[in-house]
Amino acid sequence: MTKRFSALAVSAAIVGGFFITSMPAHAATSADRGEVSVKAAVTCDTSRLRQQIANLKTKAAKLRQLGETAAAKKALSDAAALQKRLEACIKADDDASKPFPG
Repeated sequence: MTKRFSALAVSAAIVGGFFITSMPAHAATSADRGEVSVKAAVTCDTSRLRQQIANLKTKAAKLRQLGETAAAKKALSDAAALQKRLEACIKADDDASKPFPG
């Protein structure tokens, strides 16, 4: 009786481990069917962010020419914040592409 119980417990543990490890693979294969995957939610549009940064810097230059230094400083600080966000996105994408970061 105890041998049956231990064999049943080992079988349940193996099946549970199989289901736990197969879930990420299942989520990755369903992404091409139109569902949102975790990686797709994290990926940033770097070209759009770079364009926004360039636009803000151009706006700051124009505002500085017009004598609006406070507005120019705000535009530059917004550009710096977007630059930090862009760097964080790029770093996250690089770390996510490696199976074992470190």
